Amino acid sequence: MPDRLATNLAACDWDTLQQRLDEQGFAKLPRLLDPEQCDELIRGYEEPALFRTTIDMARYRFGVGEYRYYQAPLPGILQNLREGLYPELAKSANRWRAQLGLEAVYPAELPAFLEHCHQQGQTRPTPLILKYEAGGYNCLHQDLYGEVYFPFQVVFALNQKGADYSGGEFLLVEQRPRMQSRGHVITLEQGEGLIFPTNHRPIQGARGFYRATLRHGVSTVTSGRRYSLGIIFHDAK
Repeated sequence: MPDRLATNLAACDWDTLQQRLDEQGFAKLPRLLDPEQCDELIRGYEEPALFRTTIDMARYRFGVGEYRYYQAPLPGILQNLREGLYPELAKSANRWRAQLGLEAVYPAELPAFLEHCHQQGQTRPTPLILKYEAGGYNCLHQDLYGEVYFPFQVVFALNQKGADYSGGEFLLVEQRPRMQSRGHVITLEQGEGLIFPTNHRPIQGARGFYRATLRHGVSTVTSGRRYSLGIIFHDAK
C-alpha cells in the first residue's frame, strides 16, 4: 500500500466514524487522497485499458454524464482503498444487522466477502469513476448488482468544488416508513470521502429498530467538470 494512503487510512478515527454512521447513517472521511493521487485517477479516465465498460447515463435515463467501471486487476489506489476501508465497515455492517435482529454475515476481510460474491455469480469488479460536464446530474438510485451486496459504499471527490466546477452536490435521501422523505446535501473537498448506505439503515424507534431506505444521486453541475470515485465493495453479475 502506498505510504501516504496507508498513513491516512491508519489515522482515521473509527470510533467517531462508527458513531456518526449509527447516529446519522453517513459519515465523512478525512482527506485520504492527496491532489497528486486525485490527478492520477482523473488522467486514468482517458486510458481505456483500465476499464471494463463505459456507461452513458442519458442512454439509460440515469441522468446526464458518464461513468466507467474499472476492470481487474484494479489500480493500486483503488485496491488499497477497497481493502483498507472494508474491515471497519464490516464491523458496522454486522452491528447494523444485529440491531435488526439478524445474524452477522460479513467476514472480517474483503477477499472472503468477494469469494462469497463470486460463488453467487457476481464476478465483475464495481469500483468506478464518474465524470459530469455542465448540465450533468445523477438521478436518485441504489447500486445493487445482484443478490449479494455490502451495506456501505464510499465516494471520493477527485477535484475541487468552486475551483473546477460548481453545483454537483452529493444527495442522500432517506425514506422512513409512513413518513415524508428526508434529504441531505453533502459537499466534499478534493480527496475527501463519504461513507453512506447502499440500501437501508437501522433507526431506533419506540418499538426497537426499523429499516429506512436510502437512495443517492448528484445535483446538477452548473459549470466546469466534476470527477468522483466510487468504491463499491460487492462485485456484479
